[in-house]
Amino acid sequence: MNIIGKKAVVVGGASGMARATAEELSERGARVAILDLPTSAGAETALEIGGGTSFHACDVTDEVGVEKALNTAVEDLGALHLAVNTAGGGIAKKTISSSGPHPLDEFRRVVELNLVATFNLNRLQAWRMRDNEPEDGERGVIVNTASIAAFEGQIGQVAYTAAKAGIAGMMLTMARDLGSYGIRVNAIAPSLFSTGLTAGIPDDFAEKLTKDAAFPKRMGRSPEYGQLVASIVENDYLNGEIIRLDGALRFPPK
Repeated sequence: MNIIGKKAVVVGGASGMARATAEELSERGARVAILDLPTSAGAETALEIGGGTSFHACDVTDEVGVEKALNTAVEDLGALHLAVNTAGGGIAKKTISSSGPHPLDEFRRVVELNLVATFNLNRLQAWRMRDNEPEDGERGVIVNTASIAAFEGQIGQVAYTAAKAGIAGMMLTMARDLGSYGIRVNAIAPSLFSTGLTAGIPDDFAEKLTKDAAFPKRMGRSPEYGQLVASIVENDYLNGEIIRLDGALRFPPK
């Protein structure tokens, strides 16, 4: 799909990889709407990106609020062709520990934030894309965010691993669900990226975390995520896939 002139929603776009994606898509000629928390720098980010970028506050775990924010964003854009979803997070808890079994409510919360919220966004985004005038048969592209933890989760990542593996597991089935509408769906599985909490990691510690990467031996940079999103959008034959973005890093057990 040609990015020029397309309308895009970037969830989590106030910072990190999603902000870099919003910037990349805007620079390539798309008009972007950012969805992020009310407490985020979404409004400031939209102004800094320019090009008609707008901000719509929501919490991805709030089903009603997300639908309202997405509807408002799409009405403002006039259509929805591209959707990028990055919101998520995890906790450090083992299946059992000296204090007892993993708290079930915390497991549910991580699955809700990552997996359920992503599916909710996908179903709503695809519904809005279905009415687009097709371009070479294509009506829309959705890009989700998994993690390499989906494939080799570390000790204490059981909830996060389950949630991200769920996102990875949805991609082929969802691509099949949406194929008759001309909507493609893929996921990116990043490793460690220099965003958020990891942005402040000392260099020597970052070197230890990435020492097993083949090349480059460093954390990922936000623009690299945005560049991959653009490549996915522009490659019409890429569908139902989970693409690792990790410098050939494989997580050790801990």
